[in-house]
Amino acid sequence: MHKFLRAIGFSKINRDDIKELVLTSVKKNDARGYTMSLDDVMLAEFSKDVGEGIGITAAGTFSEDDLFHTDYYFPYLKGTGITSTEDVSVERHAARDSYAGICDDVRLGMSLIFYVQNKIPYISAQVSGKLPIKGTTLTLSGLSIKGTIILPSDKGNPDEAADNLRKVERYRLMKSAKGGNEDAIEELTMQDMDLYSEVSRRVGQEDLYSIVYTSIMPYGVECDQYNVLGEIVKVRRIRNNISDEEVCILTLLVNDLTFDVAINIMDLLGEPKPGRRFKGIVWLQGRINYPSDDEDDAEPLG
Repeated sequence: MHKFLRAIGFSKINRDDIKELVLTSVKKNDARGYTMSLDDVMLAEFSKDVGEGIGITAAGTFSEDDLFHTDYYFPYLKGTGITSTEDVSVERHAARDSYAGICDDVRLGMSLIFYVQNKIPYISAQVSGKLPIKGTTLTLSGLSIKGTIILPSDKGNPDEAADNLRKVERYRLMKSAKGGNEDAIEELTMQDMDLYSEVSRRVGQEDLYSIVYTSIMPYGVECDQYNVLGEIVKVRRIRNNISDEEVCILTLLVNDLTFDVAINIMDLLGEPKPGRRFKGIVWLQGRINYPSDDEDDAEPLG
């Protein structure tokens, strides 16, 4: 049983209910995708929404007699907007025919690994020899089963224009450093040393969450789960139309990246409001948005 089913409003579901839900996802799907694999096997995904933007995807294969066999399923949240325009690389998981995406967004300074929601267009492009595809974008989303609302800290009265200039300059330096520019690497090293000195000075007198306003760090041994501290930009409440449980959709700003996170309202401690912060463990998912002319001829998932 997938533990993140709670995040989309299934806190009391049992195995028989899951079998029925997966069967409904296949027979009464809201979206589907299918393509041939490199091994000449027909792969398919069927998705069924159980609320606005949340649902279940069943993935599997078709046999020679056109019967669909479910290999696995996963809950999803459809993200909104564009999180990153950086290039994304994709790798297959070892245990099953699902995929992980890796995004090297320089705003984070690390590789961000996520669970790929829409593998069908990628496999289709792989089989037809179209990889790598240029011009893709990435929409991230996340599911959480435990979270806490934290009040905002006092940022003082920052000069927004100057702050934006600093962000643009740091982005330029990181792009240059990624390309091997030694001057940019040295400048970033000096900035990090200054930042370390400032944090060391303040940490003895201030709370950690007044110093670190947002952050995202890998959590545990699973590479697509993260400990997230993010500023709440927008709050939506929706209902699971099967379980009637309430799900909170939070649009978070985390280290200059914006993405949505779904959490069952009973698993959220505190009252979420724009301006406050969310802290929790998030299973990160992502939808790779391909240019329309590179889409699979079959109906795409989503």
